[in-house]
Amino acid sequence: MIVEAFFEDYRIDYTRQTFGRTITEADIVMHAGQTGDFFPHHMDKEWCATQDFGQRIAHGTLIFSVAVGMTASTINPRALSYGYDKLRFIRPVHIGDTIKVSAKISEKRDHPKRGSHGFVHETVEVTNQNDDSVLVCQHLYLVERRTPI
Repeated sequence: MIVEAFFEDYRIDYTRQTFGRTITEADIVMHAGQTGDFFPHHMDKEWCATQDFGQRIAHGTLIFSVAVGMTASTINPRALSYGYDKLRFIRPVHIGDTIKVSAKISEKRDHPKRGSHGFVHETVEVTNQNDDSVLVCQHLYLVERRTPI
């Protein structure tokens, strides 16, 4: 779906929520193959059973990638992703955990050099089936202004 929203249209505290997605063993295996990260924390069920965490842990980058995909439901031709800041892996995600994503507009500010655009910050929080935070980050957008300043 295409939604046109200018900088002026974004509202602080506006929040969008996704449906859940269960992380599978196949997700972890495919991500390991794509990234080359075959550390035992992700791949070795028997070794993990001897550790404090007791079971395989999904790659943090897998959870981040899935979360980004879960929130990418519309195209705004007036905005583009400027990147992500303050990415933190709060708690592990295991095979069978279901994650959901909340994305809340937390800040708007002028672009320091371009009066035609502004920055919109979206606080992204990924939670598990127990509503525990597992990942947080800031998504930055560069957004065209309806009326340049």
